[in-house]
Amino acid sequence: MEPIINDYILQLEFGELYQFENMAVVPLFSSIDDSPGYMVLQEALERQLIIISEVSQGGSVPELVVINKVDAPVLVVDGEELIGAKQNRVLNTTLLLKQNSETVIPVSCVEQGRWSYVSRHFSSSDAVMPAELRAKKNYAVAYSLKRAGKYTADQHAIWGDIKHMAMNAGVHSPTDAMKQVFDSKKRDLDEYLQAFKCQPRQRGLLVFINGEVVGFDMVSLESAHQKLYSKLLRSYALNALLRKSDGTNKASLEKAKAFVTDITACEEKKYQSTGHGWDYRYEGKELIGSALVFQDKVIHTAFFRVGEDVRQTKRHAPFPL
Repeated sequence: MEPIINDYILQLEFGELYQFENMAVVPLFSSIDDSPGYMVLQEALERQLIIISEVSQGGSVPELVVINKVDAPVLVVDGEELIGAKQNRVLNTTLLLKQNSETVIPVSCVEQGRWSYVSRHFSSSDAVMPAELRAKKNYAVAYSLKRAGKYTADQHAIWGDIKHMAMNAGVHSPTDAMKQVFDSKKRDLDEYLQAFKCQPRQRGLLVFINGEVVGFDMVSLESAHQKLYSKLLRSYALNALLRKSDGTNKASLEKAKAFVTDITACEEKKYQSTGHGWDYRYEGKELIGSALVFQDKVIHTAFFRVGEDVRQTKRHAPFPL
């Protein structure tokens, strides 16, 4: 593993474990400072400092164009949802958009049943793709990077996963929109937000569902994490809502630390990011993950537990020769 990332992972500090229903959260901290400054997507959109639109009047499902009008980088996190234009999308990878730039970004559709304009430009959603779906998407993107050097996901698999999720949630959406599933569970998700408050100095979270680690997200700036926290927490909480608990497994700090230690044994691949920096991809026996590095600092990293069903799927085959 790249020494910068390895050191960053091993120096993560674990907070107190908190439990609510069938989900547990461990706040993550870091003493590593001096990260490059940047804005987050939602803030930049709300202040009208960036414009996100279809690549053309006709549009292209796997691509959008972003114009960053501010003299500062903007962080967009893997799985963040953009709503509007011809159909809602999510980011296929974390990007640090260059200042005063125009960038074509890789995305996936999360609203299969619409291909018509509802707005000229995209706005920010309060959702990040559920963690389980992010893990599957990341597996497909890693495969695409290895085979073709492109940040492409398995669009049909994503549509199928959203349909299955909506069915489990008892939600019918005329356009098969991921956002409608989140909206339908807003009251329940708000309870998770109340149970897991963001802590001072916190820069990340590691999440258990039914006593087993699902994954974690970590960002380099406390201020950025505060703005992203509710989105990230909701992405895990929706999975927790849709999974039944048998009450047999227990979360623990020991399990959390073991998960993080396992990360350092993952196979590593390195790719040039579409924005600033380098995109590192990781695969282990039951792990998939990524890290964005810029100016020798880990800007965002996320790792997820993946099951045998994902790892044995040919479409999502890991790092083929």
